[in-house]
Amino acid sequence: MSPQTKKRYSAFEDFPTDLGEVKFRPSGNLASEVTVERIERIKPSQMMPDRFQPRRLLPSDIRTSFFSGKLTCYQAAEEWIAQAKADDATQTEITRLMAMGNSFDVHGQIKPITGNWVNLPDGKYVFQIETGERRFWAACLQKVSQRKREEPELRVEVVSQPTRQRQVLENRHAETPSAVEQACEVAALILAESGITPEMDKPDDYDFFRRSRSQRMPAGMWDKIIPIMQLTRPRMVQLLNILQLPTPLLDLADRYRLPERVLREVLSLPSVQWEHLIRSSIQEQLTSEEVAEVSRISLPVKEQSAPRHKKIPGQSTRDALRNLRRLAKNMDSLSSAAQAQALDAMADSLVADGRGEQVLRWMEALLKLIQTRLKRK
Repeated sequence: MSPQTKKRYSAFEDFPTDLGEVKFRPSGNLASEVTVERIERIKPSQMMPDRFQPRRLLPSDIRTSFFSGKLTCYQAAEEWIAQAKADDATQTEITRLMAMGNSFDVHGQIKPITGNWVNLPDGKYVFQIETGERRFWAACLQKVSQRKREEPELRVEVVSQPTRQRQVLENRHAETPSAVEQACEVAALILAESGITPEMDKPDDYDFFRRSRSQRMPAGMWDKIIPIMQLTRPRMVQLLNILQLPTPLLDLADRYRLPERVLREVLSLPSVQWEHLIRSSIQEQLTSEEVAEVSRISLPVKEQSAPRHKKIPGQSTRDALRNLRRLAKNMDSLSSAAQAQALDAMADSLVADGRGEQVLRWMEALLKLIQTRLKRK
């Protein structure tokens, strides 16, 4: 057979199943040796992600249904794709995972999924994922989106002792975590070092991570965590404080990847303002300084207790709001003469570009909307 017509074998077939036991020591300052017992190829329907993995991928409503057994992994993937059509942040995550799934067809599965076989409370025997949940969901999304009949087979490494430390190292290597994810990572490491395991009957996953804030830190605890997180102790304490936020706000902050400094500023203010400020931060792409400014001019507490929340706009709308705020701030910093000069230059530029009439229309619409809101005060 010529090189041009030679069949390309899938990367799923690169490893035999009878390798026996292989031992290796991972990078990082992990004390225990990791043992790879064997390498297998299994279907996603035989696998289960770790519900208490610090990095949360599924949207909260789908996540609850999936981990309670109401949805299969493929049904969850279908709902996830449908939900992404109405939410930019979810669509961004789906797009990244779909690209990974498509790469499996082109390059094969380069990195295996790690974990071990466990019995679930309902008696089902499944492979519980330690690292590689993104690869798991990428395969599920690819099957659903391409309407494949056959389930994919993923290469997995069965390890004798899965650890939170390896989970966190994998997460941080794969993609920069959000502030909320980093808070959960620090919490997970503290709880693991303290020998505290999740209570599966608790409905709120964040309650497990919140337990870390009430833990007494024995001598040497931080020294074990610092090399893994690559953060100072004060910074990790600041991250743990994020877990004070109620679960719905943690979900929002995580999905829209609000920076830690913004969340820190929100937490410094009365809790009755938290939801309003987090939603404003997402909608208007606020910095921590702008959050402080908004909090000073926000609605009275009585009015905030039952706010009416608008749908969070798409990324392009949020970018436009951010740019308009910058323009207003820059204009406000100018003297009256400089403002007049800037406006004159803007008018010349817009007319020269052929956008004068278009800008005039939406500026008139914006003027009416502002006047309406000012009359309500």
